[in-house]
Amino acid sequence: MNMEGLRNPFKVVIVTGVPGVGKTTVLSLAKERALRRGLKLKVLNFGDFMLSFAVERGLIKDRDQIRYLSLRQQLELQSQAAQAIIKESSKELGDDGVLIVDTHAVVKTSLGYLPGLPRHVVDVLKPDVIVLLEADPKEIAARQAKDSTRYRADFGGEEGVKELMEHARRAAMSSAVEAGSILSIIVNREGRADEAADRLLDLLLKV
Repeated sequence: MNMEGLRNPFKVVIVTGVPGVGKTTVLSLAKERALRRGLKLKVLNFGDFMLSFAVERGLIKDRDQIRYLSLRQQLELQSQAAQAIIKESSKELGDDGVLIVDTHAVVKTSLGYLPGLPRHVVDVLKPDVIVLLEADPKEIAARQAKDSTRYRADFGGEEGVKELMEHARRAAMSSAVEAGSILSIIVNREGRADEAADRLLDLLLKV
């Protein structure tokens, strides 16, 4: 089967999860383990690219302001970010490399819920796998409350987290269908991020 156009030369794994689920910790541990195994791996944060383009245009000053931009502004930033990520990765990864994109399947905005991986994004990223990282909603809400570096007061505590997680599952599955990708759910239990990282690494080696 000719895969040209259906996939990038390197493998792409998108890791998603609601804010506070512990993506940063799990990805950091997985990256360390991957490098020790000799896996050619690049980890990029989708939001970093969106923030860079938004700040460059004078639209915002910090990351939490992104989700309060207009719908069309956010869509444009998503498109720019996806293209820039693939362009940057293409310079470093060959057909034996793996790109991990750290992002959200759904974003809570002032108007409602915005898909983090809509068609125009997955058409560019062409993910082989979409990973949905989950945790106990109570633990996530507690982590959000402790994080003074981010504004998450509008997430609605534990009940708000549960609702967001439900939307994230639906959005991730829809994106996987759109891209013809595998959807894998990994649970990040409190104090056991290393286990979640091992599951992610196992997936990276098999994809």
